[in-house]
Amino acid sequence: MNGTKRHERILERLNRDGKVDVAGLSEEFGISEVTIRRDLEHLAQAGVLRRTRGGAVSMMMLGEGLPYAMREIEVAETKQLLAAAVAKLVRSGEAVALDSGTTCVEIARVLVGTRLTVMPFSVQAIGALFGNSTINLITPGGSVRHDEGSIVGPLAEASLRSVRFDTAIISPCGASPEDGVMAHDLQDAAVKRAIIDASRRTILVADSSKFSRSAMAAVCPLESIDILVTDAAVPEQVVERLSAGGVQVVVV
Repeated sequence: MNGTKRHERILERLNRDGKVDVAGLSEEFGISEVTIRRDLEHLAQAGVLRRTRGGAVSMMMLGEGLPYAMREIEVAETKQLLAAAVAKLVRSGEAVALDSGTTCVEIARVLVGTRLTVMPFSVQAIGALFGNSTINLITPGGSVRHDEGSIVGPLAEASLRSVRFDTAIISPCGASPEDGVMAHDLQDAAVKRAIIDASRRTILVADSSKFSRSAMAAVCPLESIDILVTDAAVPEQVVERLSAGGVQVVVV
């Protein structure tokens, strides 16, 4: 198991249990305790845990999002599969808005080479698309959150009032049939709503873990999206409810 995968598994344990211990992780992963301690030190430097005697405890508040660097490695293989599936739903020549989620950065990379007009709402996605001759890249106004790279604020929302997109691609922080699509940051949620309002259809791309997570800021009801792209571990009741409501569900 490589380092990225181990970090991902450790994050899963922290999210579930709130703490981990070196001996238990060493036995579970089949690697030395020295390697586990290095992993925990790396995650401690990222601010997601605090080292304790023999282990670590989560530093994340209930409902708080992981730092960007940690979200990038979280379920990385699944994000690549989701991105490929979303790309197949986007037609050549479309105007597309990409929100600021890490999955949308992966989607931006997959869209390179397709003839599209794209407005991304993160500097990471802008970087992925910049310089590609087939992409008509439009940058929004707004402020850049230094820790995230997301583009938010009144200027970002205002830039969306003067445009119309064929497709909005939204990556949530959490989602549920009861609470809908959610984001951790209020400004990010406002931009997501504005993207949806400016688009003819909305694709929600969410790995199955997002359906066990909650966040403070409401974006929209889950049934108001047009297409959900997710993985096979998505709760069955989510698929049943959305399908009954006319939402297309694509499972990779």
